[in-house]
Amino acid sequence: MSSTATSRRRGRGAPHDGPRATFRQLLPFLFEHKRTLIVVAVLSVFGAAASLAQPLLVGQVIEAVQSDRGLGILVWVLIGLVIVSSVLSGYQHYLLQRTGTAIVYSSRRRLIARILHLPISEFDARRTGDLVSRVGTDTTLLYAVLTQGLADAVGSAILFVGALIAMLVIDPVLLLLIVIVIGVSVVVVTVLSGRIRTASTDQQVKVGELASGVERAVGSIRTVRASGATERETESVSALASDAFGIGVRIAKISSLVVPIAGVALQLSLLVVLGVGGFRVADGTITIASLITFILFLFMLVMPLATTFGAITSVNQALGALGRIQEVLDLPTETQRDAEIAAAVEREDVAADAPAIEFRDVRFQYPANVVAAREAAAKEARSLLADAHLETADDPSASAPREVLRGVSFAVPRGSRVALVGPSGAGKSTILSLIERFYDPTGGSIRVNGHDSRTFPRDELRAQFGYVEQDAPTLAGTLADNLRLASPDASDEQCERVLRAVNLGEVLERDPLGLDAPVGEDGVMLSGGERQRLAIARALLTDAPILLLDESTSSLDGVNEQRMREAIDAVSTDRTLVVIAHRLSTVVDSDIIVVLQDGTVVGQGTHAELVESTPLYRDLARHQLLA
Repeated sequence: MSSTATSRRRGRGAPHDGPRATFRQLLPFLFEHKRTLIVVAVLSVFGAAASLAQPLLVGQVIEAVQSDRGLGILVWVLIGLVIVSSVLSGYQHYLLQRTGTAIVYSSRRRLIARILHLPISEFDARRTGDLVSRVGTDTTLLYAVLTQGLADAVGSAILFVGALIAMLVIDPVLLLLIVIVIGVSVVVVTVLSGRIRTASTDQQVKVGELASGVERAVGSIRTVRASGATERETESVSALASDAFGIGVRIAKISSLVVPIAGVALQLSLLVVLGVGGFRVADGTITIASLITFILFLFMLVMPLATTFGAITSVNQALGALGRIQEVLDLPTETQRDAEIAAAVEREDVAADAPAIEFRDVRFQYPANVVAAREAAAKEARSLLADAHLETADDPSASAPREVLRGVSFAVPRGSRVALVGPSGAGKSTILSLIERFYDPTGGSIRVNGHDSRTFPRDELRAQFGYVEQDAPTLAGTLADNLRLASPDASDEQCERVLRAVNLGEVLERDPLGLDAPVGEDGVMLSGGERQRLAIARALLTDAPILLLDESTSSLDGVNEQRMREAIDAVSTDRTLVVIAHRLSTVVDSDIIVVLQDGTVVGQGTHAELVESTPLYRDLARHQLLA
């Protein structure tokens, strides 16, 4: 293993001060099923009563045998209690299994709903695999709370208390000795349980990092293979698996100390009872039947204690996972933030001819957590390059928050075509993100149809836009699934028409399934240009009054670009277009061209005006925009 990879592995192995949940935070998940849990509690009471009655009957049987009395129905009652106890235990087990599964299901639904409504900044700051791990692995541990933990502890507590009372009645002296032995074991388990919870939280964090590493490698498998980086990626992800394994071993070591404690407590207690109890039988303090009954109750006292100790381990592991689940559930959604912002921004009366979109002295910088996440990703990429013995320069200012947009102002008249141009990093894509309200500006305002965009609910605002992202993502599924993502009620005829409008008729015809033809994971069964045209078709199908196209023709050849331009021209009647492009043919016919550099507007106007007035545009037209 390379030194760089080794250092990364050591770094990952450091203790993680992750979120910790309390038992109180677990209660809402349990209260959703309180009726079933009440039934389980009642069954536990009856089951415990049936179990506690058995030693008493055994004692009576022994006394009857010693005194040559007939057993009568004692034996049959004892057998009946054993059967009743077993049946109640089996039904209780079924209810707990079903309820545990229901808790996992409801927690996953709540977590999925929260994740899919989080602000975009949270996705930019977090790893996708880690979020997936919280939905899958972390929620599964909640199942153990009922099936292996909490419910077992409830039933065991009833047996424990009942046995304690019975033993107190039979012989208080023997009970005092037992309490001393058990008390020491309880103190030791309490100390160890805190270490289990900490280690469990660390393990779930490492599992999340492992899921992120696998997602990253698998999602880029073609690039990894083409770059000859398969072994390096395997080593990197394996290091994450090793870290998770190491913490799992630590939990196993701690747990291995917890479980035997109950066994040691039972053995010591049994020796004490046999030794001291034998003397007390000899001097007539108690009878043999009472001693045997006491021993049976001792087993009922200590065996539930072993179950309780196991429950402590399960519950602490679940609370470690619950902390990660609760961390996401506590994050505010876009809707919650909308309510706070809308309360502070008033909607004003506007003129009928107000621009479709207007930027007024807009400033923006990404949140610190997003900047930190991007720097971490860049650092990881530099580490992989170092493993490959490729030099890369560090950027000491990369992690320093800076303004991406600095006082940007421009207007997009209704029904016009406005192009955004400028060198990479000028802020063009950020402008579209702000229009879509993936982020809100840190200064100035963005107005849509004359109103501050923050006064619109985000769903209502985004319904006005047809947005084509720079990477033109394609969802796994069929052509129809992708087209109907924003237009679920669109007919087959509408879908086919818009596909042919963007020159994707051949995709329909080459597969007999037509609209039901699969596109593969990430659209792997389509070419790059086809994926981009499919994204444009999806935006056109929404019939939104404003189209936002980010590098929408970057993957097209000359013929398809011309056809795409004709399709956009055909559907742009009575629509407003905001286009980002690097090709002169895409922007030259625009009504307004906005030139950006380092987050500022350095020129606005038509192509002819900017060639004369703006040196940067003239240089771009000469070297970058011309085909």
